[in-house]
Amino acid sequence: MLVKQNNFGFIISVLKGIGQIFLQENPYSGVLFIAGIAYASPIMAVSAILATLCGTLSAQLFNYNKKDIESGLYGFNAALIGVALMLFLKPIFITWILVVISSVVASFIQHYFLSKKLPVFTFTFVIITWLILFIVHHFFIDLLNQSNVALQPKAEIDFTFPVKGFGQVIFQDHLISSSLFILGILINSPLAVLYGGVAAVISGYLAYLFKMPLDEINNGIFSYNAVLCAIVFANTEIKNIFWALYSVLLSLFFVLVMAHWQLLQLTFPFVLASFLMVSIKERLVTKQH
Repeated sequence: MLVKQNNFGFIISVLKGIGQIFLQENPYSGVLFIAGIAYASPIMAVSAILATLCGTLSAQLFNYNKKDIESGLYGFNAALIGVALMLFLKPIFITWILVVISSVVASFIQHYFLSKKLPVFTFTFVIITWLILFIVHHFFIDLLNQSNVALQPKAEIDFTFPVKGFGQVIFQDHLISSSLFILGILINSPLAVLYGGVAAVISGYLAYLFKMPLDEINNGIFSYNAVLCAIVFANTEIKNIFWALYSVLLSLFFVLVMAHWQLLQLTFPFVLASFLMVSIKERLVTKQH
């Protein structure tokens, strides 16, 4: 009976880890996120599950903080790595090995950040994915996935772009996948959906005013970092609306800078903007007390 309970608890931790991609500590959210990924790409869904399993299991084997493991904090970076590698690399044996190894490494890096109490969010995913792609580009170019689907050009802005902004957090541009992600957030935090949706609209329209590529705006490329920034501050305190707005605007600035230099963004603009805003907010609160 104890083994069954432990196994069940481990599965819940894995699902929460997937849910934590959108900062949702809810196993049902995790199920819906996996469903959304699987709708667009079953192989990405399998990779996300495998990666989350490896990251969570590694944390257990090395006796990291039990509460952090149960909250899914060792799963979400690994899950994003699993999806990213299946997007950028060919789905061959070596790529699956990389998914496993990088997920284990992610648990070590995440443990360091957690032990230092640094709110770095998805930075572990960012640095590992950047490093792998740098190595592949320079030494194993044949491993790169060249089958990119061309975006369909549109003359005007597509009003579904805020929905796709949620989808692009996990590299998906399908409306159904994006809607499943939104539903997964909604069942845990309706306020997070509201914050994220408004942020997606603001960031997308500002990108439009800055004459960014319309196809990328319509596909949610200029909205997904804003979605995550807003969700960080999504609660009932009115003043957090302003912190969310500052974070969204700052993340868009970083997005535009990185787009100008043709740098792979991933969720780095979100990480940097949210880290700065959370740090400033905490210092102001400390001074007030």
